[in-house]
Amino acid sequence: MKRIYLSLLFIICLFIVKGQSLYFPPLTGSVWDTMSPQSLNWCQQRIDSLYNYLQVKNTKSFIILKNGKIVLEKYFGTYTIDSTFYWASAGKSLTGFLAGVAQQKGFININNSVSQYIGTGWTSAPLVKENLITVKNLLQMTSGLDDGPPAPCDNEDTAKTCLLYQVDASTRWAYHTGAYKKTQDVLSASSALNFNTLTTNWIKTKIGMDGFWFQQVYYSKARSMARFGLLNLNKGIWANDTIMKDSLYFKDMTNSSQGFNKAYGYLWWLNGKTDFMTPSSQIVFPGTLMPNAPSDMYAALGKNDQKIYVVPSQKLVVVRQGNSAGGFNLAASAFDNVLWDYINKLVCSTASIKESDLEEAISVFPNPAKDFITIKSEIKLKSVLLTNCFGDTFNVKLINNTIDVSQIQKGLYFLTITSQNNTSLVKKIIIN
Repeated sequence: MKRIYLSLLFIICLFIVKGQSLYFPPLTGSVWDTMSPQSLNWCQQRIDSLYNYLQVKNTKSFIILKNGKIVLEKYFGTYTIDSTFYWASAGKSLTGFLAGVAQQKGFININNSVSQYIGTGWTSAPLVKENLITVKNLLQMTSGLDDGPPAPCDNEDTAKTCLLYQVDASTRWAYHTGAYKKTQDVLSASSALNFNTLTTNWIKTKIGMDGFWFQQVYYSKARSMARFGLLNLNKGIWANDTIMKDSLYFKDMTNSSQGFNKAYGYLWWLNGKTDFMTPSSQIVFPGTLMPNAPSDMYAALGKNDQKIYVVPSQKLVVVRQGNSAGGFNLAASAFDNVLWDYINKLVCSTASIKESDLEEAISVFPNPAKDFITIKSEIKLKSVLLTNCFGDTFNVKLINNTIDVSQIQKGLYFLTITSQNNTSLVKKIIIN
């Protein structure tokens, strides 16, 4: 009977965790609640392996949020919590969000021609072809402009002479940074605000972000990337402030925006689609963008492996800043898939715990407990950790094989017992 009761409580606890509201850090200051990795049953050895991999791959900062709380935060070399780095094309996703805010404010309609906002003659295309290009085309990367213009032009140039007609808008997907940058011009012209000002007014002050645009590229601290990821995890709502009121736009932004590259929304990359395209190529590759990543993940991806991953199903936000992890990639790279393999392996395998000698070597009683928990062990123990369903940890000490829980509130808890060789066993404990 006790086993059935314990199992029922565990299931209830899982539903509580899944349905709990997100945490949002204060708009000012450095306070940001944390959640211990052990509360998620993440193994320290595997965390260390992840950090070693990140360091080898030229990482400057790395953050994982769970339910809005910081679980992992690591800075490498001379880079610190206060250091600033560029987002590269991950900033496109910030622009995509801002375009939705501009539309809800009535400054633009993404179905209107770009020329309606910045005037005609912004490309070298015939006027009738230029007028086909809408703001939505810029968000989708379906402008029809040549993404490989001849030298001295390149993919990032915004000069009229470099924005060349190739095909009609909406008939081809091609990653074109120069064309994308015109989205920023549209938002500034329609709102009569420079792009830094509108970013500050519409997002930064509302979610506590820092940073600035320089030459149409965004720069910020790692935690500001995490804040933006958290905003999107909650579908454009920060705490009680609904910044993205247009829920339909948000849905369109984070889903396939056209039929050519199913892995692309409105300036966001999407996982879990049947096929995908990449920058500088017209090849459609079968399979998902990042097979090791959760299928519902969407991501802001930038050159040299700047990353903001958002995973709604797991309430995760993952941020990476740094130099290239290898090779030259404008968005997704081989690094993404390997990184997610490391993240997936952070959780200590339930099977390995059951198969280990800890199960037989350690006994915990009584359970349910009232004032004290006794741990009898045939092997040396390194530490004990008590957590609740929400990931909150409690300061308990093992003294003479006993833990004092007399001041702990009634409920279901998880007791993580770690041996000297860093093998862990997790026990469900009821305190009443």
